[in-house]
Amino acid sequence: MNLDKFKIAMQYAMPKHFISRVVGKLAAAKAGALTTTLIKLFIKQYKIDMSEAEYSDPAHYKTFNEFFTRPLKEGVRPMAQGDNVITHPVDGAISQLGDIVDGQLIQAKGHDYSLQALLGGSEDDTTPFLGGKFATIYLAPKDYHRIHMPIDGTLSKMIYVPGDLFSVNPLTAQNVPNLFARNERVVAIFETEIGPLAMVLVGATIVASIETIWAGTVTPPAGSDVFSWNYPTKGENAITLKKGEEMGRFKLGSTVVLAWGADKADILDDQLPETVTRLNTAFATIKESEKL
Repeated sequence: MNLDKFKIAMQYAMPKHFISRVVGKLAAAKAGALTTTLIKLFIKQYKIDMSEAEYSDPAHYKTFNEFFTRPLKEGVRPMAQGDNVITHPVDGAISQLGDIVDGQLIQAKGHDYSLQALLGGSEDDTTPFLGGKFATIYLAPKDYHRIHMPIDGTLSKMIYVPGDLFSVNPLTAQNVPNLFARNERVVAIFETEIGPLAMVLVGATIVASIETIWAGTVTPPAGSDVFSWNYPTKGENAITLKKGEEMGRFKLGSTVVLAWGADKADILDDQLPETVTRLNTAFATIKESEKL
């Protein structure tokens, strides 16, 4: 057995939920000098540029989670200009992107998976995105781990989908079928000027939790049930976020999948698999004739 096959076999075998929850508790612990030492080692191992962080001193962070979800300095990710521009929601790298064909998304070469399964199984939630566009962006350990809005949007629904916790790195994406539709995830659906926009926050091995700014930590409920929450899109209780505003964060890294409907916006030609992404840079352009 070669090394890659061994790594995949180990992921199937190990107790991923148990390991992830234990790591989550450790990452939330205030361990003083030990926490600072761990953060320094992490910075060195992954060559993290702390000059971009609002607080560059590792000792500032009382827990590893505080460091991992560190805010950036104001102005280091300037917003791309243009009202018709859809921006990148995260720092990371594009895994796959393109058309949603017959309700399927590309996971990796030779691996497609179901959009309906990704979104939690509801046909009604899936229909607006059929024939549209998608993009999958992988966040490496070195990346900034807050997720921001790529376009103005009003939250209409959140779905928690229980699942596994495989790693979501490129090796796993190439070897574990239906990876993003089998891992634990949080789906947020927004009403926007191009119609519904889905932002799927996918969990992974040692991802301690996924947070949204409106619900806080989305604690995984016991059992295997899908949970969903509907939100008002009008009135004083509507949750509306502007392009560039934070919508959530990962405590330890993972993947974001975006999807929107047919003929609403075109992904820019220079956006390709393995392209490095930076928050607030241009990703797609809205078709003027399709603005709502």
